Amino acid sequence: MRALTAVEAAALLSLGGSVLAVAVPTFVRNVHASYVSEATRGVGNLSARAAELLDASGVAALPDSAPLTPAHVPRGVRVQDPPGTWDHPSWKALEFRFDSPHAYSFAFETERGADFAKFRALAQGDLDGDGNLSSIDAEGTLRTGQKTELAPLDVQHEIE
Repeated sequence: MRALTAVEAAALLSLGGSVLAVAVPTFVRNVHASYVSEATRGVGNLSARAAELLDASGVAALPDSAPLTPAHVPRGVRVQDPPGTWDHPSWKALEFRFDSPHAYSFAFETERGADFAKFRALAQGDLDGDGNLSSIDAEGTLRTGQKTELAPLDVQHEIE
């Protein structure tokens, strides 16, 4: 086997650098996108459970609002919640909690009227720790005598 000439080595090095310049950012985006699935799945589960409660028992079945949990949005890391973090009665009614490390905080907001109920499930995350938040939310509305209407997920700054 012969040694590479300087021109061949330079060409090989530049080709390798080009491949890395494309592959590394794509890999990082894909890792962040996999974290986003945690939020979309969580908001989807919250919305589905709230709609299930509303359709089964009406306006009165909608749990009260639950605050952003954990209270501080994780900044660039996954967090393991201490015991009791998800003990709010609304999280229990919605059967929602995290037992493993996660990268998002979640909130559940409700509004009730005489003949309607509305909810909003929200996830906020700061995947790269720069202080800019990504936000995923979904809303649902129940009017007396109708089935719950769910709006599609609204994603803002997905990979911020």
